[in-house]
Amino acid sequence: MTVTQAQLRRYAVGRTLFRSTTLPRAIEKLGFVQADPIRQPARAQDLILRHRVSGYRAGELERRYARLPIEEDAFINYGYLPRATAALMHPREARRQWDEATSAKAEAVLEFVRDRGTVHPREVEDHFQHGRVMNWFGGSSNATTQLLDGLHYRGMLRVVSRASGTRTYALADRPVSPLDPDEALAQLLDVAIRLYAPVPRRTLRQLGSLLGYGAPQWRDRRLEGLLLAEERHASATVDGVQWFWPADEDPTARWAPKPLVRLLAPFDPLVWDRYRFELFWGWEYKFEAYTPAPQRIRGYYSLPLLWRDKVVGWANLAVRGGELVADIGYADGTPLDAAYSSALEVELDAMRQFLGLDA
Repeated sequence: MTVTQAQLRRYAVGRTLFRSTTLPRAIEKLGFVQADPIRQPARAQDLILRHRVSGYRAGELERRYARLPIEEDAFINYGYLPRATAALMHPREARRQWDEATSAKAEAVLEFVRDRGTVHPREVEDHFQHGRVMNWFGGSSNATTQLLDGLHYRGMLRVVSRASGTRTYALADRPVSPLDPDEALAQLLDVAIRLYAPVPRRTLRQLGSLLGYGAPQWRDRRLEGLLLAEERHASATVDGVQWFWPADEDPTARWAPKPLVRLLAPFDPLVWDRYRFELFWGWEYKFEAYTPAPQRIRGYYSLPLLWRDKVVGWANLAVRGGELVADIGYADGTPLDAAYSSALEVELDAMRQFLGLDA
């Protein structure tokens, strides 16, 4: 197939920002929604879903989570995904095994959860008084939180809800996937490719490596799985870069860019791959929340600004005194299209409604 980079770019925008639908259908269609705890002006998972769910408001995913057929779990990053997809990664084998003392504490916590049904981490800490331990980066963490995180990661607990942002847990009743590891790995790679297509070969290899977070027990099968994924998906080489996409999709199909402005989450599927970002739009975008303030270029939590089918700049948003404040920057000057300014105001109004400021 002969395809141009401009076609690939329009294809990426058109397929990723699909027509808005219900919350369950949007999560199913995406396959995975990356989560992040920073709220500026809303959490990443909400910023991702607002473009894809009709009438979506900030915090809706957390409010409805317990009633949805989804799981909070590790995948290529931490986030939300359909239960059937989460089941493909379990039983998960953690890379670092617990010592005998930690295993005994974990068993005691499991028994406590079994008796209580659903627990808040504070209840567990009040009961056991585990104290604090050193975490992986040399700091100090709550030992109970680490145990609960470890039990959740190993598939023994599941998140059942959040209380003011804090996860509450219950025993996991995960269905055992009937698939062998190679087929499960193939399906997981398919989810990742469908989420981020079209995928440069370099990014596909990165996705295979990141999948070691969700399914570390299959890391020895990763290279073979990637080679099979390359055979299974359609591909083309453009300007020396090999691209992959689902075999049932056509990136050359006609798609007219809509005259819309969209402010995207830093982890939105359209901009998640920073390598592809530069190939498509010709400038570098970085997530700078953890960069020292004097070294930031775009801002603490800059949101990529999409106009039609091009990311032309970024915006830092804040709510002050009940009003939305937007600080906008451009990679190569303000768009000259006469429709741009009104489209930007429409998007800012949509952001106010999403945040509940319209009330």
